[in-house]
Amino acid sequence: MASSGIGVHPGCLQDYQTLKLGKKLKYIIFKFSPDFKEIVTEKTSESDKYEDFLADLPEDQCRFAVYDFHFQKEGAGQRNKVCFFLWNPDAATIKSRMLTASSKEALRKSFDGIHIDVQGSDLSEVSYENVLEKASRSF
Repeated sequence: MASSGIGVHPGCLQDYQTLKLGKKLKYIIFKFSPDFKEIVTEKTSESDKYEDFLADLPEDQCRFAVYDFHFQKEGAGQRNKVCFFLWNPDAATIKSRMLTASSKEALRKSFDGIHIDVQGSDLSEVSYENVLEKASRSF
């Protein structure tokens, strides 16, 4: 359970395992349940277009996400890293931003095999180039 008191719905873990092991899903977006008692899956996607992922991040609402990031590493070939995203846009309410920040670790720790953490409050911070730079550094 998060320091915020919000739990993680078991479906989130099942979806994560599907992404990690099944290699069909490209990304998963998580949100708070309507009663704010747990984190639930909002969307899963097989789209390999990073732009689709960015389009699914609301401008004024916080989200968590996991993305199976594939990239070409010079001299090392095709690589992939599983990235955990904390999307905390400036346009979201202060209450939502605080709740999201205090709930991050509960969700993040329930996923084994995360390679990179990305936190963003605007699209430039979660851009493909920024994630590629973090992924390339991690080798």
